[in-house]
Amino acid sequence: MKQYPVVVAFGVGCLGIAVFSAMDAVVKALTLILGTYNTLLWRSFAGIGFSGLPWLWSRPARPSRHAMRLHIERGVVSAVMAVLFFWGLARTPMAQAVALTFIAPLIAQGLAVLLLKEKMKRGALLGSLLGFGGVLIILWGQSSAKMGPEAFLGAIAVMLSAVCYAYNIILMRRQAQVADPYEVAFFQSVIVALSLAVAMPWLAELPPVEHWPMLLLAALLATLSLGLLGWAYARAEASYLAPVEFTAFIWATLWGFIFFDEKVGLPTLAGAALIVAGCMIAARAPNLERDVVP
Repeated sequence: MKQYPVVVAFGVGCLGIAVFSAMDAVVKALTLILGTYNTLLWRSFAGIGFSGLPWLWSRPARPSRHAMRLHIERGVVSAVMAVLFFWGLARTPMAQAVALTFIAPLIAQGLAVLLLKEKMKRGALLGSLLGFGGVLIILWGQSSAKMGPEAFLGAIAVMLSAVCYAYNIILMRRQAQVADPYEVAFFQSVIVALSLAVAMPWLAELPPVEHWPMLLLAALLATLSLGLLGWAYARAEASYLAPVEFTAFIWATLWGFIFFDEKVGLPTLAGAALIVAGCMIAARAPNLERDVVP
């Protein structure tokens, strides 16, 4: 396999987050129309088709039992994470919701030490304190703006989703060591769809035909982002790639303004800056000139 400097993996990770952020905007628009459950359910079923074609085309071998356990575990975690995040996103501005998810890399740093046996970074405690302060500022700004109880509950749902996503980052790194990006994307779509399908008898409604193109677009963007992130996490440590999440704030601010007329307040900017600063302090800076990965 060709070798790449880890900075290439970092760049691919950033591109994956950009695509993922575009998907967030599409799903938020659909959620406001169809509801969280039906949007995620039908997007996941569409994603099976988009991710299944390249996986089958690659003539894959049967996944190992270890890989299947990871696929199932990450799929279930991702289903819970997605429901929490998009339920909250429908009730809070995009930039604010994404800023709150920035606590995930801080949590992931600790999980990487516990689960992946990666080295603890200097300044992790200070970084966590700064991140916690940033979250408090964002929540304070939300209460000052009098956005209502729905917005506050949405913010809580987003933060719970961030906890799930922190663990998801660890699982992403583990998956990438035993499966290629095509396999990861396909089984992610399948397991998430099956997890959501459990509630179909009570909650499922067939969406109107005019919304199918946006559902297909959301599925395509989700599949593409999973492939890009899977490629990146196969070639760099989870603790190194975690900061690529910060670029999502730029995209969330842009899409929120263009499509939902959302303005970014000073508390959100200040809180996001503190969280990002905390994560950067906690992160390890590798030697990019010497660190080469397959």
